Amino acid sequence: MCRSAVANDSMSIADNLKTVMDRIAAAAQRAGRDPSSVRLVVVTKTVDAERVREAVAAGAEVLGENRVQEAKEKIEKLGRTASWHLIGHLQTNKAKYAVKLFDLIHSVDDVELAREVDRQAARIGKVQDVLIEVSIAGEASKAGVAMQEATDLVRKAATLKNISIKGLMTIPPFLDDPEAVRPYFQKLRNLAASIANENLPGVSMQKLSMGMSGDFEVAIEEGATMVRVGTAIFGARQ
Repeated sequence: MCRSAVANDSMSIADNLKTVMDRIAAAAQRAGRDPSSVRLVVVTKTVDAERVREAVAAGAEVLGENRVQEAKEKIEKLGRTASWHLIGHLQTNKAKYAVKLFDLIHSVDDVELAREVDRQAARIGKVQDVLIEVSIAGEASKAGVAMQEATDLVRKAATLKNISIKGLMTIPPFLDDPEAVRPYFQKLRNLAASIANENLPGVSMQKLSMGMSGDFEVAIEEGATMVRVGTAIFGARQ
């Protein structure tokens, strides 16, 4: 059943956050999974720092930002009160900032970017956790390595010493019916299983970042370990 993707404006951020957490738990239980196996990434794109602070006070543990500069400004105001993830496209020339700001980068999608993240992480003595972003539907408007090229990218990135590949991420087509998105989540899960079977050194496929406000419950039923939810918590973006 399709559930609303938009926050209830009559409820507080804390109430909306609790509602989303309850829905995550219910979806996990339907799938026979432990609810603690799913992490909520609270998407804070365009949300002002004080509202983000409110979400953290209500229990948000992971914050997801789309842009490096916006994240930098919020981290300067809020500090490290939560874990910060980059969930938006990363330009190569911003890698040196990203490795300083983020605990996990969800959006590595080509070899050149992987090499630059590795180089910048080495400069500060860090091993940067990353996910490989896959364009499951092959949409030209979205970032991500093509599905048929993803395994080769993982093989090449696995040779780099200062990045650690933790899994995959995808943004499926935006469809009104969450059930119509299910096949894309299944494809990402199957791709992760295929890559895991290669037993590449330093590569883990334990993290699947998929599902957003309109479809996160279906994503959880198909194996998501991280869901990226903003609108259902903060309301529609301005």
